[in-house]
Amino acid sequence: MWLAREQEVEIRRPPQFQPGERVRATRHIKNDGTYPGREIGENLVRKGEEGYVRDIGTFLQQFFIYAVEWIDRGTVVGMRARELTSLDKADAPCSVEENANKGTAA
Repeated sequence: MWLAREQEVEIRRPPQFQPGERVRATRHIKNDGTYPGREIGENLVRKGEEGYVRDIGTFLQQFFIYAVEWIDRGTVVGMRARELTSLDKADAPCSVEENANKGTAA
């Protein structure tokens, strides 16, 4: 029996977002204890807020972490690709639309 679901290694393909790209949060993001100076569970980013990718890093040599500057909040928060959607790539579907269309035939 598997205890955990194996996840794809993201860093084997190019990053989904580039520095300077305008993005929108697709989920509420709360402090999991890794953001200094804020209480655990405190909201860091709200769904729908817009920001800009400042930098790209990796986590566990498996995932891209996008340092996103949230101008209205004056903060920089590390985000995963599944938590963001691009506002600069208007033709690119968000991950929910992409997954919904995988099962349809053309």
